[in-house]
Amino acid sequence: MINQDCKKAVEIPMPFTKIIWKSTIFAMMPALPTLGIFLEIYYGVGNLVVGTVFGFGVYFTTLVLSGRSSKCLVTFVS
Repeated sequence: MINQDCKKAVEIPMPFTKIIWKSTIFAMMPALPTLGIFLEIYYGVGNLVVGTVFGFGVYFTTLVLSGRSSKCLVTFVS
């Protein structure tokens, strides 16, 4: 049988501004390097296809690592 008489620890709610800042930082982590790589290759080499391929490669690599970076962001900024 489950004991429902126990009181849970009171958690302090996170302020809305802190949620917005964390979300913004997490959204910029894969977007800014991707955009930087794409623009650097596009303006440096002048080839749109090569810039797009490398940009998507960087984006999907950062997307794969987003779980780890999210854990780090939550523990570091909290």
